[in-house]
Amino acid sequence: MKSKIPPFIEIYRELIATPSVSATEAALDQSNAALIALLAGWFKDLGFNVEVQPVPGTRKKLNLLARAGSGTGGLLLAGHTDTVPFDDGRWTRDPFTLTEHDNKLYGLGAADMKGFFAFILDALRDIDMATLKRPLYILATADEETTMAGARYFAKSATIRPDCAIIGEPTSLQPVRAHKGHISNAVRILGQSGHSSDPARGVNAIELMHAAIGHILTLRDSLKARYRFDAFTVPYPTLNLGAIHGGDASNRICACCEMHMDIRPLPGMTLSELDGLLNEALAPVSERWPGRLTVSELHPPIPGYECPPDNELVQVVENLLGVQTEVVNYCTEAPFIQNICPTLVLGPGSINQAHQPDEYLETRFIKPMRELIHQVVRHFCWH
Repeated sequence: MKSKIPPFIEIYRELIATPSVSATEAALDQSNAALIALLAGWFKDLGFNVEVQPVPGTRKKLNLLARAGSGTGGLLLAGHTDTVPFDDGRWTRDPFTLTEHDNKLYGLGAADMKGFFAFILDALRDIDMATLKRPLYILATADEETTMAGARYFAKSATIRPDCAIIGEPTSLQPVRAHKGHISNAVRILGQSGHSSDPARGVNAIELMHAAIGHILTLRDSLKARYRFDAFTVPYPTLNLGAIHGGDASNRICACCEMHMDIRPLPGMTLSELDGLLNEALAPVSERWPGRLTVSELHPPIPGYECPPDNELVQVVENLLGVQTEVVNYCTEAPFIQNICPTLVLGPGSINQAHQPDEYLETRFIKPMRELIHQVVRHFCWH
């Protein structure tokens, strides 16, 4: 059956050629069903039992969980199947045709992160699944680039409990054990319109937002003073005011004003804690003007994540690679997978290529990534 698995480059080529764009805009959003079907067939050929799971609340998106071996514990290798939309006109190559040039593999998802599944399949073709002493799991998720719905659903519904997991995001083979989270909110003030010649007859939403911003900036300073994680380049939770819109004419009392902001929480800070702090900060405005201020999520929030530095997974990977784990500022599915088992983010390719025109993965990562998969499977599934 393993002879049915195509060569590495052909696997890669078929993955890139199968569109699976995630977008909040319905017109751009695509199901990942065709890609999941490809992966399901290949992992079945390798001897895995494969389960395909519809992800609730999505536009026909699917997760895949493949399992080989029996018993408890073991290893989970995870990645997402979706890509961001591409900038038509800025690519100099067809995004859906894998192109090899100058020791680089070009294509949408080449680095972030369809390619990781090609590495897994290629590495496992040489392993006799019947010899595994502990289970090996492969997880392919949906919608990481938008809502992380696939990883969220898996974390809520999973019954497996591996010893550890590796998410193959493009980290240039530098193991990542922590990153900040991301909270993106809209603060909306509903005022009362009126003629500017008589301000007392209206409620100016811009003026109320001015007061709200003052309290939010006080919260920003408080977060910086109260919380710290020295491993990060910016060692405190950040709060950014990103966009503001309000009013329609200079001679009209502003009836509505909306501001978009984000918070990047540190590992260990809970989303409910931050919600509470924001609501507490805005309480003076809410109490002074009942019913006029609302806070809503622009995107589902992502908590910070940390795998303890003394965990076995950290020690094993640091020894195998001869480098220390690090922390990063971008977000991944790790906070959700970490709810199931200790998790590291580690994969081929550079994060600098993610979401870029002419995305590529350097071929220098092929051999060491293949060897690393062999080594971690041997350690966690054969011992």
